[in-house]
Amino acid sequence: MTGKIHSIESFGTVDGPGIRMVIFFQGCPMRCLYCHNPDTWNPDGGQEMTVDEILSEYDTNKAFYRNGGLTATGGEPLIQIDFLTDLFREAHRRGIHTCLDTSGITFHRDSKELLKKFDRLTRYTDLVMLDIKHIDQEAHRSLTGQPNGPALDFARYLGERGTPLWIRHVVVPGITDDPQSLKRLGAFIGTLPTLKALDVLPYHSMGAAKYEALGLDYPLKDLPDMPKEEAKALRSYILEGIRSVRRQNH
Repeated sequence: MTGKIHSIESFGTVDGPGIRMVIFFQGCPMRCLYCHNPDTWNPDGGQEMTVDEILSEYDTNKAFYRNGGLTATGGEPLIQIDFLTDLFREAHRRGIHTCLDTSGITFHRDSKELLKKFDRLTRYTDLVMLDIKHIDQEAHRSLTGQPNGPALDFARYLGERGTPLWIRHVVVPGITDDPQSLKRLGAFIGTLPTLKALDVLPYHSMGAAKYEALGLDYPLKDLPDMPKEEAKALRSYILEGIRSVRRQNH
C-alpha cells in the first residue's frame, strides 16, 4: 500500500511533544478560510510513498526524535485512514511515538465498517491533536464548508477509547474570537476525559502567498494577523468554560 504524501518536515517542534518528523498527507475536504496549506487540498496531488520509505527517512534522524516521534498532519490524514493505520502500526512496532493532527471531519459512528477502522487506528495512536474550528454549527460551516458534528463526536469517541487528546483552536479576529463561543467551546472541552492540553493559536496570514501561487483568491486578505498576546488573553474564556462545567460535574 502507498499513501499520497505532500511533504515531510524533518524537525517539527510544534506538532506534538518533543522533536518530531511531520508527515503532511495530501488531500482535504475542508476549505478553512484561513488555511495555510491550500496546496494539500487536492487528493490526487503529492507523491506516492510506502510505509517503509517514510520510516527509512525517520531512521535517518532517529537520534533527534528520542523524546519526540512521528506526527501525521496535512491536509487531512484521515481521508487515507488505511495507509495511516499501517504507518502507525509499523511505527508502534518500532517503538515510535505516534501523533495524529486532524480535524476529525471523516468520523461517523453510523458506519460500522468505518468505526472498525477508527478502532484499529486508535490502537496505534498515542496522541490526537484535534483542531476544533468553531463550536457553533453554522459558524463552523461558514468557516470551513463542513459541519462540526464529526469533530465533536470524534473528541467524545477518543475519550471513550482512552486516547490522549490535545485540543487546538485558531482564534480569528471577528470569526472565532467572541467570548461566548469560546466559553461554549470550553464547556464542551471540559467534558472530555482524556484532555491533556489546550493550544490556542493566533490567526496569521502566512499562507496567502500560496494562494497567489496557485491562482486562488485568499478569502481573508484584508484581515490583520492576531498578536500572540491577544490570543493568550482569549484563551482565558475557554478555560473559564472548562472550569465551569467541571465545577458542575463535581
